[in-house]
Amino acid sequence: MVSYVQAVILGLLQGFSELFPISSLGHSVLIPALLGWNLDQSSDAFLSFLVLTHLSTALVLLGFFWRDWVAIVSGVLRSLAERQIKKEDTYARIGWLIIVSTIPAGILGILFEQRLKDLFSAADIIAGALILNGIALYGVEWLRSHATTEGAYDDRKLADMSWGKSILIGVAQCLALIPGFSRTGMTIAGGLVTGLSHDNAARYSFLLATPIIFAAAVLKVPDLFANGAVGLAPAVVGAVCSGVSAYLSVRFLLKYFETRTLTPFAIYCVVAGCLAMAVLKL
Repeated sequence: MVSYVQAVILGLLQGFSELFPISSLGHSVLIPALLGWNLDQSSDAFLSFLVLTHLSTALVLLGFFWRDWVAIVSGVLRSLAERQIKKEDTYARIGWLIIVSTIPAGILGILFEQRLKDLFSAADIIAGALILNGIALYGVEWLRSHATTEGAYDDRKLADMSWGKSILIGVAQCLALIPGFSRTGMTIAGGLVTGLSHDNAARYSFLLATPIIFAAAVLKVPDLFANGAVGLAPAVVGAVCSGVSAYLSVRFLLKYFETRTLTPFAIYCVVAGCLAMAVLKL
């Protein structure tokens, strides 16, 4: 059982670490392990708790970008009615690009669900993954500094992405199925590799987060009711805290990535992963 204090801490932690490129799943497993909390982190109940906090984050993203989602859904429906995706239909293309990017992680998540769940009890492996996450973010920034990228935020630039580039971002997102790798970090990194600017890559990452998180919630939130209402109240408290934290985070990050890079987060992940591994070995 997750206590109310633990629910508040984990909820606040998830809300900002899901959107910051530092791995929410990694921190949600490492923090309880480092603090000595007696939680079965591989249980369906704990995973459902995490999914509910993720659902709260998805709802915040949906609310924050609701105008964009109205345009995207309308565009997709319009393309279905017309049986074609017109190049000049910006939001129809963005919608289908998001769908294509979502497919790889959706397939792998279903195929390897149990194996991935087992990693939630392997804090040392997750600490190592967090280090690799930081190295990957730094490596992408280094590569980008030696390449030419397009300019500032523009939905037309997102719509002009090729299907191959959207698949590449989707494959990058697959790494985040491993706790310790950040979904936001990997999708922004994938966007940078394809030539997007930081703010365009961040925007696409936040839009891409909504369907994959909702899909996970549809599969796992019902588990909260498997044993009646046991554990539901702390999960709701955690979800509320996660929503507040996520709202503040997305406002900050959209502004941050207008002029700044992933490098500070890369350094944090490497340092935090090394410290966590050292403490766990004691």
